[in-house]
Amino acid sequence: MKLVSLISGGIDSPVATYLMMKKGADIVGIYFDNRPFCDEKSLEKTTKLVEKLEKRFNKKIKMYSVPHGNNLSVFAESCRKNLECVLCKRMMLRIGERIAETEKADALVTGESLGQVASQTLENIYVENNAVRIHVLRPLIGFDKIEIEKIAKETGLYEISIMPASPCSIVPKKPATMARLENVLNEERKIDINSLVEESVRNAVMIDNK
Repeated sequence: MKLVSLISGGIDSPVATYLMMKKGADIVGIYFDNRPFCDEKSLEKTTKLVEKLEKRFNKKIKMYSVPHGNNLSVFAESCRKNLECVLCKRMMLRIGERIAETEKADALVTGESLGQVASQTLENIYVENNAVRIHVLRPLIGFDKIEIEKIAKETGLYEISIMPASPCSIVPKKPATMARLENVLNEERKIDINSLVEESVRNAVMIDNK
């Protein structure tokens, strides 16, 4: 089983990746570089988290870094503010799907936990899934914050994930919690989604984990 995991420097996505590696999956990781809306420390944390997973399972994780800041800028300039998180996730899934095709992977992995943050609702996840045909695995979907942190601490991921780094500064104060597919599609018609996906995939670079 080969999976493409969307990995950030937070707690959730590394734990989700850990759970799938525990099931025997081979992982290809994607880090979305949100600069200028975050700092370089996010990449440093992600790299350290991936190295920790590699050592634990004695497996190499091939890592892509995808420039995502321009995509976020386009959403901010052209689309409804409260839908930016859903638009962002749909874009990441599309890019993940393209890389999964290249890597001949079976599915994507993400770190969503239902209700963990305001935007991670059943309605939003449905709308996000609609952007791709590939299977999207969410191993943490029924976990709460305490359960996720417990696994992170047991695996040595927690100490790295809580290292200081600037969060994404473009997150809306009041993100939509019950996004409607029709509304999201209307926003996406304002921009050239396909060109953004193509540009992001074309400019993806490999991260060399030592």
